[in-house]
Amino acid sequence: MGCTAFRASVGPSYWNPGFPGDEAESVVAEPEDGVPEDRKPQSDEARSAFVPPAGVEQPAPPEEEHPTSEFALPPGLTPEPPQEPEGSAFAPPATYSAKSSPPAFTPAYGVPLVRLPQDAPWQDRMRTMLRLPVGERPVPEAPRKEDESGPSVPRVLDLTLRIGELLLAGGEGAEDVEAAMFAICRSYGLDRVEPTVTFTLLSVTYQPSLVDDPITANRTVRRRGTDYTRLAAVYQLLSDINAQAHEVTPEEAYRRLAEIRRNRHPYPGWVLTAAAGVLAGAASVLLGGGATVFFVAALGAVLGDRLAWLFAGRGMPEFYQFLVAAMPPAAMGVLLTLLHAELLPSAVITGGLFALIPGRALVAAVQDGLTGFYITASARLLEVAYFFVAIVVGVLSVLYIAVQFDAQLNPEGLLRPVERPVVQILASMVLCATFAILLQQSRSTVLFATLNGGVAWVIYASISVTAGGSAVMATAVAAGLVGLFGQLIARYHHTSSLPYVTAAIGPLLPGSATYFGVLAIAQNNLDQGFTSLAKAAALALAIAIGVNLGSELARLFMQAPGAAAARRAAKRTRGF
Repeated sequence: MGCTAFRASVGPSYWNPGFPGDEAESVVAEPEDGVPEDRKPQSDEARSAFVPPAGVEQPAPPEEEHPTSEFALPPGLTPEPPQEPEGSAFAPPATYSAKSSPPAFTPAYGVPLVRLPQDAPWQDRMRTMLRLPVGERPVPEAPRKEDESGPSVPRVLDLTLRIGELLLAGGEGAEDVEAAMFAICRSYGLDRVEPTVTFTLLSVTYQPSLVDDPITANRTVRRRGTDYTRLAAVYQLLSDINAQAHEVTPEEAYRRLAEIRRNRHPYPGWVLTAAAGVLAGAASVLLGGGATVFFVAALGAVLGDRLAWLFAGRGMPEFYQFLVAAMPPAAMGVLLTLLHAELLPSAVITGGLFALIPGRALVAAVQDGLTGFYITASARLLEVAYFFVAIVVGVLSVLYIAVQFDAQLNPEGLLRPVERPVVQILASMVLCATFAILLQQSRSTVLFATLNGGVAWVIYASISVTAGGSAVMATAVAAGLVGLFGQLIARYHHTSSLPYVTAAIGPLLPGSATYFGVLAIAQNNLDQGFTSLAKAAALALAIAIGVNLGSELARLFMQAPGAAAARRAAKRTRGF
C-alpha cells in the first residue's frame, strides 16, 4: 500500500484509498478564490506518520490545533513579489555578459586602476605587473604570430629560462630577471605566468585557466661569468621580442640566443691581465703613489691575476682563486718595506686589492635585498663574505710572515693627505676604463663608464677631502650619482645599467680600509683591525645603497606620461 501524503491547507483534504496495487493519491481542493496554492515544500509538521487502513476515514484535526510551517508569514503581512522568475540555481543572472564579466573577487579597498603606457620601457611595465596579484594584471595582447594557436607552451617556457639564465649569470638583480622572464611569456601570449628567481634556480609556472593543471619548468644556474657585451646582446634580443614593430618567432629567438652564446669575449686573456695591472697601478697613484709605485703595484696585480687563472684552469673554487690573487700584491709591498725603499708599500698593497673587491656582487646583493628578494640577497651577501674572507686570509698570511721578519709596515703611511686633483682625477678615470675592460664591456660603453667614474671621484673628494666630511656620506652621494647617470643612459639605450654603473664605482671601493684592518690584525691590534674592517663594510654598503637609490630616483622622476598610476600599483609591503 502506498503512503499517503498529508498536507495542511485552507481547503478540505480528502483521502482516496483506491484499489489494491494502485497508488493512493492525495486530492487537494482548490481554494474558493481560485488562486493556486504556493508550491513551497511541506514541512515535517504537516506530515502524519499514521496511515489509516482501507475504508477508515481520516479524522479531522482538532479546531484548536492547526499545524503550519514555522516559516509562514504572520497575519496582516503581505509577501514581497519575486524579483525574477524562478529558475535554475546554476543559470547565470540576467545582467551577466561573457565579454564584460565582473571579477571573481573585489577587495574591500577596490581594484586599483593600472595604466601601462606603451612608450614606457618594458622593464618598468613588467616590473609593475609583477608587483600586482595575478587576478589584477591586465590581459596581454593577442600573440603576434601567423597561426591562431600560437607557439608551443613548453618551448616558450624553455626560451624564457635560457634567457633568464644568461641574465642571472651575468650579474643582473633578481627583480630585473623576473621582469625579463615575465615580458617574454607575455609577448607570446602566456598571461597567467609566475616566474621565480633565486640565487641558483630559475622557475616559471604557467596555468592556462583556473581549472587546468599548471605547467612548471625550472633551470639551474651552475656557472657564472662576467661578460657585459653578452649581457647587452641579451637585452637587445629582449627589446626586439617586446617591441610592437618586431615579430620575433621562438625559432628566431633561439637562433639569436645561440649566436650570443657562441660569441667570443671582446678582449683576449692577455688584455685582461694587462688591464688588471693597470687598474692596480692607477689605484696606487690615486692613493698617493708615484710612477715607481705604479709599476710595482701593476706587477703584483699581474702576478696575482696569473695565479688566479692557473687555479681556475685546475678547477679550484673561487675562494682559493681570490686567496692566491691577493698574495702577490701584499708580497710586493712587503718587499719594498724590507728593501727600505722610500716608497709607499701600503699604496702598492691597497692598489692590488682594488681589482679583487667584489663590488659587482655586492651591488647586486644589496639591490635584491632592497627590492624584497631576501633569499637571493642573503646568498649573494654570503658569496661576497666568502670572497672578502679569502682576500683577508691571503693578505693576512703574507703580512704575518712579514711581521715575523720584523718588516716595519707603517699603518699611518697612507693616511697622509695628498692634494693632486688633476692626477687623481686622471687616475680614477684610468681605473674605471680598465675596470670596464675586465668586465668585458663593449667599446661603446667604456667611455661613458670612464666619465661617470671621474665625476664620482670628484664628488667624493669634494665632500671627504676638501670639505672634510664623512667618508661614508661622501661615498653614498657619489655612488648615488653614479646610479642615477647610469640608469638614465641605460633607459635611453633600452639596455641594462650594469655596464654604465659597475665600472664607475671602482674608485670608491674600500681598498685602503680593508688593508689597514688586515694590517692591524696582523700586528695583534684586534680592536683597531675589526674597526677598520667594519668601516670597509660600511663603505661597501654605502656604495651599494647609493647606486640602488640613484637608479630608483631615475625610475621615479623620468617616467613616461600617464605612468603615475602604474607607480602607485608598485607599492610593496610595510613590514606587516
